[in-house]
Amino acid sequence: MRASPSVQAFLFGTSMRSFLFSEHLIAWQKNYGRHDLPWQKTREAYCIWLSEIMLQQTQVSTVIPYYLRFIERFPNVVALSNAPLESVLELWAGLGYYARARNLHRCAQIIVNDFGGQFPQSPEVIVSLPGIGRSTAAAISAFAFGTRTAILDGNVKRVLARCFGIDGFPGAAAIEREMWLLAESLLPTTEIEAYTQGLMDLGSTVCTRRKPFCQSCPMVEPCIARREGRQHQIPVSRPKKILSEREASFLLLTDGKQVLLERRPPTGIWGGLLTLPEGGVAEARALSRRHGCRLLEMQAMTPIKHTFSHFHLHIQTLLCTVEIDIRRVTEVDGLWLDCEEVETAAVPTPIRRLLRTIPRDGR
Repeated sequence: MRASPSVQAFLFGTSMRSFLFSEHLIAWQKNYGRHDLPWQKTREAYCIWLSEIMLQQTQVSTVIPYYLRFIERFPNVVALSNAPLESVLELWAGLGYYARARNLHRCAQIIVNDFGGQFPQSPEVIVSLPGIGRSTAAAISAFAFGTRTAILDGNVKRVLARCFGIDGFPGAAAIEREMWLLAESLLPTTEIEAYTQGLMDLGSTVCTRRKPFCQSCPMVEPCIARREGRQHQIPVSRPKKILSEREASFLLLTDGKQVLLERRPPTGIWGGLLTLPEGGVAEARALSRRHGCRLLEMQAMTPIKHTFSHFHLHIQTLLCTVEIDIRRVTEVDGLWLDCEEVETAAVPTPIRRLLRTIPRDGR
């Protein structure tokens, strides 16, 4: 693969240019970067790993309270490994992308069972663990162990694409290979932690997607995108894809105080989470009999739409008002959850939206 002219010129240029890029970035990070994030106050690999997983596709401001609650509940990898998956999912509730929580739990078990509870230091080993890609592995290794290794997350791709005028979608295999070459060539010989954090900070707070603050950027002079006035054209956006349409029918059985939920299988969409039972009128009647209820009324709720990465899900829900006979309640294949616990339960986002609409005064 042939690198683009701007990157090619850089890669075959003098080592002084690489030095100046990293030097300017490190100096900027020390003066203007972020220094008060909770996971920056430690070099404990467990804490850094946890923060990096939570930060995948999630903003820092959203992550901080979840991170603090996780550290309080599961202070080390052994505690996380020993916890039931259900407890991990409950603490993750509302953060989204629940596969991250399942991978987090599985990864903790592997570290305890296969590595004696010690997080591996090499990015080549870290990347073999569940839920950890090449860039995340590099970030963990750099921040926890000072390893001289390159990162290339979404923010970094944007910084490099604009600064070096790289055209094309950064997620395309050929463009990504080019960017990895560039990222590795820019690495400083010292202060890898400040450099790595600087790349993250620059992409997150200055070289933002929609409104870059070029006047505050340490790369304002050499940046090709700024020089050519193409900040909003670089990097090229992901090609739009047509998402398929799917439908699902759920049953919301409630007496206004409790709601009936079922736990999904451990893998697949919403794996391990609590969701509403699926079905229609016949299933609603069967469920009410099986769970000690008297079915009082059924009413169709307003349909909602939820978009996943690969499809749109159209959700139809039948609101079933019931009267519960506590003497006949069984939890063999379901769980009666108090409506007041909806916000903290491990339920998918669209299901939580439905549960918030439950009439709280019963029928």
